[in-house]
Amino acid sequence: MTDLSASIKPAAMTMNAHSPGLALRSLVIGLTAFLTVVDLFATQAILPSLARHYGVTPAAMGFAVNASTFGMAIASLVVGFFSPHINRRTGILLSLTLLAVPTSLLAIAPNLGVFTALRIAQGPCMASAFALTLAYLGEQCSAMDAGGAFAAYITGNVASNLVGRLISAAVADGLGLAWNFYFFAALNLAGAALVYFTIRRVQPMHAMTPAGPPLVAMIAHWRNPRLRAAYGIGFCILFAFIGTFTFVNFVLVRPPLSLGMMDLGLVYFVFLPSVVTTLLAGRVASRLGTRPTIWGSLAVAGLGLPLMLAPHLGEVLIGMVLVGVGTFFAQAAATGFVGQAATDNRGVASGTYLACYFCGGLIGTAVLGRLFDSFGWHACVAGVGVALAAAAMLTFALKR
Repeated sequence: MTDLSASIKPAAMTMNAHSPGLALRSLVIGLTAFLTVVDLFATQAILPSLARHYGVTPAAMGFAVNASTFGMAIASLVVGFFSPHINRRTGILLSLTLLAVPTSLLAIAPNLGVFTALRIAQGPCMASAFALTLAYLGEQCSAMDAGGAFAAYITGNVASNLVGRLISAAVADGLGLAWNFYFFAALNLAGAALVYFTIRRVQPMHAMTPAGPPLVAMIAHWRNPRLRAAYGIGFCILFAFIGTFTFVNFVLVRPPLSLGMMDLGLVYFVFLPSVVTTLLAGRVASRLGTRPTIWGSLAVAGLGLPLMLAPHLGEVLIGMVLVGVGTFFAQAAATGFVGQAATDNRGVASGTYLACYFCGGLIGTAVLGRLFDSFGWHACVAGVGVALAAAAMLTFALKR
C-alpha cells in the first residue's frame, strides 16, 4: 500500500503539451508499479506457512515479513533528497535488477534473522524504483495526461496487493515456499526488462531541482503544523493497515474459519473494491475537502473492525473490505494534501511523508504483533482502532 501521488501531480501540471501514447504509458506505469511493489505485501498470504517453517510466533514472523518497510522508509528519504541528480532510467533499471537478488535469496534463508535482513534489503530497491518511476512520469507527462497517469499508478498499486497475494498463495501451495520467492525474483527482472524497452533516456527537468538544501527543506516542512499532521496520519494509516492484514491471516487459518493456503490467497479479492474506490479519492477530496474525506474514510475502516471479530467468514470478509477501502482512500487523500501543503521542495516533503508512513508499518507490526501474541486477535483489532482514532484526531490540523 504505497502512494506517491504528491510527487507526481505538481510536476506534471507544469507541462502543457499533450503527450502521445497516453494509453501505452499508462499501461507501462501501471505494470511497473505492480512489478516493483508486488513483493511488499504478497508474502503476507503465506505468513502462517512461513511461521511453521521457521518455528516462530506470529509476531516474530509478521515483523520479519514487514521489515521491508524499514528499508523503504530510509530509501524514501534518500530518494527525496537526491532524486533531482539521479538519471531516471538508469536508477529504475538498477533498482529492479538489484531487487531480484534479495528476493531470490529469501528462498534459501536459513533462519529468521537472515530472512529479516533480506526483507530489509528489498525495501530500498522497491522504494527507489517506484519513486524514480513516478518522478519520470511527472516530468514527462502533460497536464492533460496527469489524471490518467495517477489512475494507472493507483490501479497498479492496489492490484499488487491483490494479485501479489494470489500469486504467492498459488505458487507456494503448488510448488513450495522456495519457488514462491524465485517466481517473484523473475517478476522483478520482468519489471527491469519492461523499463529497459519502454522508458526513454531523458534528463530530469530543471524545474524539479530543489531551491535549497534538502535538509533545510525537511526541517522547514517539520515546522509546518499541517505537514506534521499529515506525516502522523500516514504513520497511523499503515500502522492500522499492516496490523489488520498481517495478523488476520493467522485468524483465517485457525478454527472456526480454518482456511487452506489457496483459500487464504483467494480471500484477498477483498482488495478489488479498493481498485475502484481509490481512484475517486482525488475527486472527492477536491469537492468535499481533505478533512471530511479522510474522516469519512477512517470511519469506513472503523466500521469494518468489529466485523472482523465475528466467527463467520462472510462477516470477516466484509470487515476486510471496509478496512481496505477506508485506508486506501485515506492514504490517497493524505498524500494529495502533502503535495498541496508543501509549497516548495515537494520531493523532500513526499519522501519525508513516505518515511513516516513506512515507519508506521514497521512499528505497527511490532506493537500489534505483541498484542496478538499476548492477548489475542481482539486486542490487536483494538490497537488498530486506536491508530485510526489517532489519525482522525490529527486530521483536525489539515486546514487550508
